[in-house]
Amino acid sequence: MTTIRENDLIESVAGALQFISYYHPADFIQALGDAYEREESAAAKDAIGQILVNSRMCAEGHRPVCQDTGLVIAFLKIGMNVRWDASMSLADMINEGVRRAYTDPSNPLRASMVTDPAGSRRNTRDNTPAVIHTELVPGDLVEVNIAAKGGGSENKAKFTILNPSDSIVDWVMNSVPVMGVGWCPPGMLGIGIGGSAEKAMLLAKESLMDPIDMHELKARRPSNRLEELRIEIYDKVNALGIGAQGLGGLTTVLDVKMRDYPTHAASLPVAVIPNCAATRHAHFVLDGSGPAELEPPKLSDWPDIEWKASASKRVDLGQVTRAQASGWKVGERLLLSGKLLTGRDAAHKRIADLLSRREPLPVDFRDRFIYYVGPVDPVRDEVVGPAGPTTASRMDKFTEMMLGQTGLLGMIGKAERGPDAIAAIKRHQGVYLIAVGGAAYLVSKAIRASRVLAFPELGMEAIYEFDVQDMPVTVAVDAEGNSLHAIGPAQWRRPPIRYK
Repeated sequence: MTTIRENDLIESVAGALQFISYYHPADFIQALGDAYEREESAAAKDAIGQILVNSRMCAEGHRPVCQDTGLVIAFLKIGMNVRWDASMSLADMINEGVRRAYTDPSNPLRASMVTDPAGSRRNTRDNTPAVIHTELVPGDLVEVNIAAKGGGSENKAKFTILNPSDSIVDWVMNSVPVMGVGWCPPGMLGIGIGGSAEKAMLLAKESLMDPIDMHELKARRPSNRLEELRIEIYDKVNALGIGAQGLGGLTTVLDVKMRDYPTHAASLPVAVIPNCAATRHAHFVLDGSGPAELEPPKLSDWPDIEWKASASKRVDLGQVTRAQASGWKVGERLLLSGKLLTGRDAAHKRIADLLSRREPLPVDFRDRFIYYVGPVDPVRDEVVGPAGPTTASRMDKFTEMMLGQTGLLGMIGKAERGPDAIAAIKRHQGVYLIAVGGAAYLVSKAIRASRVLAFPELGMEAIYEFDVQDMPVTVAVDAEGNSLHAIGPAQWRRPPIRYK
């Protein structure tokens, strides 16, 4: 009989969450490096290059690969012969590990969890609680798979119950385009088939922790129906031409993972959950000998890439006019310098409430740019921690208000905008720019100063003013309403792949 000590589990969870905040799995680095070498789209290749450079910087600096350091999900298999030397419950031990990881002063991680989700949505400040799934199994070990799942990818999860005769492939292929690209491709798709509604979702989530092996699978050829489905969906999704960050290109997914479970004869539950370019998960086993130790990837695992910020023009945010911005063309690359405002969901809701009550705004937005970001707290000599863009479509319902009532000139985020937001941008001769999701630490190096201007109680969702120098962005929606996320993939879409 194995005895597992309370602190061994706590320290193992805390250590694993710190580890995955700055180390990508080695299989992901290899697969992304291979995609970089194959990519023919210049925009997509540049985006993948930024993600890989950011990944290595984070490994060297022990800072988060993404500002969204995630919702913690833990899958535990506990041997039935295990004895616990503990006074805390299993959930309390896991959550204490989360608390220690996310409040570690050497590398604080962003707290994103909110309580009272249908009401006050108050931040818990330490990213607890985790979502925990536990299974009792034979043996005397504790096996843990732990992940930190970002909101951008988690929000794109899809579920359905098909008729048994329906096509799983057709449903997935109809679902992927409507996900948009807020999940930051290139990443992976996890697919769960069977069981019940909740079981299919768990299968999809757990499959994302399986190793990337698509190229090996193709080389040895499929040996069962699930492997055939994996290959078919992988090829067909990449043929859509969505590409890295939705800019158009050859690689949208690095792998398709799949698990199944017996189901009712009348049902075919299917779930799909994407994993983003900030893939974060780790596996460890406790055998009673002490806390788990994880082996980091070698720096030689990263491809040798030299990335430099380049652009067709440099923009002074303090001097740019609406007439100048209206001349920018979709796909054009810019380097921004000057004063940049920030704000996301909670700040936009506060602004809307103030306007509805005809109360003054705490910030003058006229002819300014706002960056959709919730940064990580700084450490050492940093002025701000990793500060990559959040999914812009969540702010679509506020776009008309911001452009029409506050005088805002432009917005910076990631992923596509919806038709109403694009119409508002065209109507007000505004502009929408994108930064690369999954390159948060790299982006933060362009930020030279930071201060809170409004709503400090919102924490990372407060309105900041950043002083940026040569921040790389791309015009994603221009003043004429042209959208890069429509134009780019259309150029790289390939004819449908047909299978016997």
